[in-house]
Amino acid sequence: MQPIGKWDARYMGIVPHDNTYYAKCLLGGALACGLTHAAMTPLDVVKCNMQVNPAKYQRLWPGLATVLHEEGAAGIWKGFGPTLVGYTLQGSFKYGLYEIFKDFYMNVAGEEATKKYKPIIWLAGSASAEFFADIALCPFEMTKVKIQTSPNGTFPIPFGAALTEMKNRRLETRYPFGSLGPLWTRQIPYTMAKFVFFEGIVQQFYTHIFTAPKETYSKLTQLGITFTSGYLAGIICAVVSHPADTVVSLMGKTENKGKSVGTIARETGLVTLATKGLGARVIMIGTLTGFQWWIYDTCKTVMGLGTTGGK
Repeated sequence: MQPIGKWDARYMGIVPHDNTYYAKCLLGGALACGLTHAAMTPLDVVKCNMQVNPAKYQRLWPGLATVLHEEGAAGIWKGFGPTLVGYTLQGSFKYGLYEIFKDFYMNVAGEEATKKYKPIIWLAGSASAEFFADIALCPFEMTKVKIQTSPNGTFPIPFGAALTEMKNRRLETRYPFGSLGPLWTRQIPYTMAKFVFFEGIVQQFYTHIFTAPKETYSKLTQLGITFTSGYLAGIICAVVSHPADTVVSLMGKTENKGKSVGTIARETGLVTLATKGLGARVIMIGTLTGFQWWIYDTCKTVMGLGTTGGK
């Protein structure tokens, strides 16, 4: 029950945002990101190779055919293990901490400022959550990229063996947090766009199209709005974060050993950083983000928390 005479953002929804609520959001985020990223591993394998070896992997579908021809079906699933573990941890913090930080910043701002500056609160909450989420993700993301971009037979593919090799070759691989800076550069703008555009698009749906009270619509309709909003937000995310994503992939190449992020970026060129593999990433991230929000809100709905966003 909301304290009498005191506005509190934690009591604005259909259920109080207590520790149980936040724990359920952590679980929903873990499932949303872990399952979707793992399922998209084949696209990720091709996308990463397009970034580090564009002469050989020029387009998505021919690139996929090349991997299948040279390495077989197992080749398109390289990096599945670190992807599943890393993004399960990252998703838990991304979504769970977003709910915590959003409520915190709303209470700091107060009721009137919250109504007036909602997008700023969404941006601050998502950036704060992603800062911590990427610390959990970084060792596994570095391992995934190394597995996916190393020439066949030059680096272990099994998850455990790859982690051991990353540790043993840490001077070369910069494991476990050598890519944290570029990862923050990629993921924080991506997540800020993902959450602020998602929340904003949902708000537009319920303000201009589905204008009746949100709770009067079926769960299926609400989840359809969730997926559509997530997919549209994901396309924007892909474009915003792609240059940094390319740098993260290039850092896994042996010939870039010891080079700074700035050196790699200068040698590659801004146009290549921003465009190489972008088509594959738009398809991947749009689909990924749509399904992430759908899984997350489905989990929230099943657990009695309701879907995210509204007028």
